Amino acid sequence: MENSQIALSTLTPGFSDPVHDTQAVFRTLLDTLSRPGTIGVIGDRLPELRDARAEPAAFAALLTLCDYATPVWLAQPDHALASALRFHTGAPLVDAPAEAAFAYLHDAGALPPLDSFAPGNAESPEQSATLLIRVDALTGGAPVELSGPGILDTATITPAGLPVYFWRERAALAPLFPCGIDCYLVCGMRLIGLPRTTEAKVS
Repeated sequence: MENSQIALSTLTPGFSDPVHDTQAVFRTLLDTLSRPGTIGVIGDRLPELRDARAEPAAFAALLTLCDYATPVWLAQPDHALASALRFHTGAPLVDAPAEAAFAYLHDAGALPPLDSFAPGNAESPEQSATLLIRVDALTGGAPVELSGPGILDTATITPAGLPVYFWRERAALAPLFPCGIDCYLVCGMRLIGLPRTTEAKVS
């Protein structure tokens, strides 16, 4: 009993108001994915992330989207984040990118090939991976021009800290549509959605 109390006392807390906060975060996630290029703000909905390195926006997204049926892959070891996800969502943690429904990559420079993640299949394209990728900043990097559904003409983003090959590998997945991979770029409490339907050209 004592060990359980110690474990709970060191556990990273989740939402203080799970129903309201989950709904609010889900709306933000949906809005940023349906309007690529816009920056969404999760807001101050989480207590301090004890010992977890995860960006608040990524942790909030995982708390909102994950449950016992959504395997999660953490690219970089993070015991505090793993324990919090198991406790708050029941999501299983997997050892390989191909097994994941959601993946968090704290170090974008160590991003594995995008084709190592599940793209879904023709019958169930929704059974694909969604990536949450931490970047150094959502502005200040090389311009990337976005076009496609949800964008009037074009939109430009300038995330900093993404490897150049990310955009090349992402473009190579386009012919797989309606299969593919959806991504969120996260930094602090903010994020940008990149659905599989968005075309991106690096300037």
